[in-house]
Amino acid sequence: MAPAPRVLIAGGGIAGLAAAVALARVGIGSVVLERRSEFSDAGAGIQIGPNGVHVLDALGVRAAVADRAGRPDAIEVREGGTGRILSRLPLGAWVEDRHGAPYLTVHRRDLQSALVQAAAAAAPVALRLSANVVDISRPGDAIAIDCSNGERLEGEALIGADGVFSLVRKHVEPGAFRQPAFAGRTAARTVVAAERFARHLASNTTGVWLAPGAHVVHYPVRSGREVAVVVIREEDWRERDWNGEVDRDVLMDSLKGFAPELRHALSEAGEWRRWALFRAPKLKRWVSGRIALLGDAAHPVLPFLAQGGCLALEDAVVLAAAVAAAPGNLPAALRAFEDARRGRATAVARASEHNGRIYHLGGMAARVRDLAIAKLPPARILARYDWLYGWRPPRLTPP
Repeated sequence: MAPAPRVLIAGGGIAGLAAAVALARVGIGSVVLERRSEFSDAGAGIQIGPNGVHVLDALGVRAAVADRAGRPDAIEVREGGTGRILSRLPLGAWVEDRHGAPYLTVHRRDLQSALVQAAAAAAPVALRLSANVVDISRPGDAIAIDCSNGERLEGEALIGADGVFSLVRKHVEPGAFRQPAFAGRTAARTVVAAERFARHLASNTTGVWLAPGAHVVHYPVRSGREVAVVVIREEDWRERDWNGEVDRDVLMDSLKGFAPELRHALSEAGEWRRWALFRAPKLKRWVSGRIALLGDAAHPVLPFLAQGGCLALEDAVVLAAAVAAAPGNLPAALRAFEDARRGRATAVARASEHNGRIYHLGGMAARVRDLAIAKLPPARILARYDWLYGWRPPRLTPP
């Protein structure tokens, strides 16, 4: 029997680690190349809908993640200036009964840790830190990577899971490559102890506060002991730093149009960090021969549907299933992966962009939006996302 192929994975974030674990479950070895000296735990929270939780099951990490997750009872959509609840969308038992898995809210560090442990425990996976990819070549039927530390690695395929500013993307569409464009907004994040947050607001809900040009999202993490908060606002700060500093006083001053109870809850936070939001140009293809893009490298989405992480998880298992279904033909497997994923990723990106426009309305348009949200039955609103949360991963079966 021919040895299983070795796949090189550029990027040790959620997408890259999930791909390594998924490939290992179908008997395919991989090398994960992470440019940092340690796996990054930057970030606050990540929401994982039932579609993503089913993937965690397929990867064998659901229990590890769920043990450290929050399980909000509902999504409370509020008018930002007054704090008035427009709708209370059911999560908890309602969403689990409907889609066969819970809605989890997780500290990004906890999800990353579970994936790192699963990857490290999988015999066919090698994890390389301080492995910054600087060049990619295609000698014969192989892919070669040169790293900044002088190391050269070869594999039978390369997966670019290296984010919005992907280096690998340049090798998929070299002639049409364009840099991502700033989306005109930033996201600031923090984590607050739940007992302090609850002095002002209930902590076991996902809160979405809508205001002109800005919105705030918060939800429980760490088994409900902490609350992750994200503030998305229109701001001209274009740095590529995922962990940029935020002047706390300036940030709080920018939120003066929000209701006092929210501002008081956010005043309990200590350090804030921010990142700028970018739109990557739409690619004509995600695959070129033995090179494929995954997650944000292929289809970055703005965070208005809380599905970026879930899409990366979905990509990982679909990729592994495609490789297992086409033994000995990695180029065909990568094309099948793209065919299976492009339509869904496009639909999620469009829905997210739509939400972003709706969230930041002002004036009469915002009043009409609020009236429509308040009038519709909450379960009916959430049922509109059955196409999203009802997705199921393929079985991961070795060839």
